[in-house]
Amino acid sequence: MHTPTRPDLPALALFLLVSFLGAWLVASPLWLSGQGLATPGSTVLLIAMMFTPSLGVLAVRLTLRRNRPNPPTGFRSPGIRRWWGWALVAWLAPLAITVLSLVLATAVGSYEPDFTLSGLSQLIEQQTGAPLPVSPWTIVIAQLVSSLVIGWLNVIPALGEEWGWRGWLLPELLGLGTWPALIISGVVWGLWHAPVILLGYNYPNHHPVVGLLLMVCFCTALSVVLGWMRLRSESVWPAAIGHAFVNAAAGLPVLFVAAGAEIDNASVGLLGWTGWVITGIAFLAGWRLTKSRTPDPAP
Repeated sequence: MHTPTRPDLPALALFLLVSFLGAWLVASPLWLSGQGLATPGSTVLLIAMMFTPSLGVLAVRLTLRRNRPNPPTGFRSPGIRRWWGWALVAWLAPLAITVLSLVLATAVGSYEPDFTLSGLSQLIEQQTGAPLPVSPWTIVIAQLVSSLVIGWLNVIPALGEEWGWRGWLLPELLGLGTWPALIISGVVWGLWHAPVILLGYNYPNHHPVVGLLLMVCFCTALSVVLGWMRLRSESVWPAAIGHAFVNAAAGLPVLFVAAGAEIDNASVGLLGWTGWVITGIAFLAGWRLTKSRTPDPAP
């Protein structure tokens, strides 16, 4: 990791302009169609939007810093031997944290599970118009396995964001101190989602502005974890892997919910406060375990 210096304000401004303006431009068909998230091709637009922070990095490098040395962004890692352990944690932790968050949500009464899988059966029958041809548990097991496998397909789109947020922005802010850099980069990350969150993405049960605030809280909590892994490993790849598998695990609460029960993402799963609590506990445990082994990243 390079020696932290004061943030380069013109570079920050250009990076944020390209990242945020690019996100709004990519998402504009969702607004202009009048159909919002139901617009045909919305999934493609959401994936394309994930690459706009990388465009911000390229904009800075090709203009303001074209003839200047650039601090390492972690894209060219110091070697997989240094960060494979962090990648392993980033791969497996999102599923474990999601399950534990559902346990906590059940304990506080914000989630109603049913291990006969009545909710999943009802959902599939509504979508297909026919009874399930196999046991619901077959679908659950397949979904859990696929969340640990198919998530690898999410790594490249996730890298599109992470090269910007944890690769470039976080090190750029380290001159302010490690914790301010982690938190500010998380707040920026959350606000960047505004084009889709204001349309009801992730928090459809809440007012769009409330949904955006919830997204900022979620991204800030997750940013601390992903940023910490990026600084420890000196590579952006563990952060990209973690981001990818968070996305892969986000839909798991629907597997075990009781028929007729509502899932509020504000209090259930990784996106909700129960997920934030478990994420915080996991971070503190990991921090304590590694603190005596390696020095903290330079502030």
